[in-house]
Amino acid sequence: MKISARNRLQGKIVEVIKGATTAHVRIDVGGSIVTAAITNESVDELGLKVGGEAYAVIKASDVMVGID
Repeated sequence: MKISARNRLQGKIVEVIKGATTAHVRIDVGGSIVTAAITNESVDELGLKVGGEAYAVIKASDVMVGID
C-alpha cells in the first residue's frame, strides 16, 4: 500500500461490529485499541475479519489532548 500518510499503525483486527450502514473496526496496535468507523461496504470490499492484519491510517490536521 503506497500512500502519503505517515500516521500508519499496523495491527490485528480484534472486533468488527456492523450497524445499519457504518461498521466499527477495532484494531489492536501494540496493546492499544484504535477504532475506525467505516462503511459496511468497505468492510466487505476489504475483506476485514477478526484476526486479520490491517493498518489504521490517521488523517487529521489537528490532534487535541486534554486532561480532567
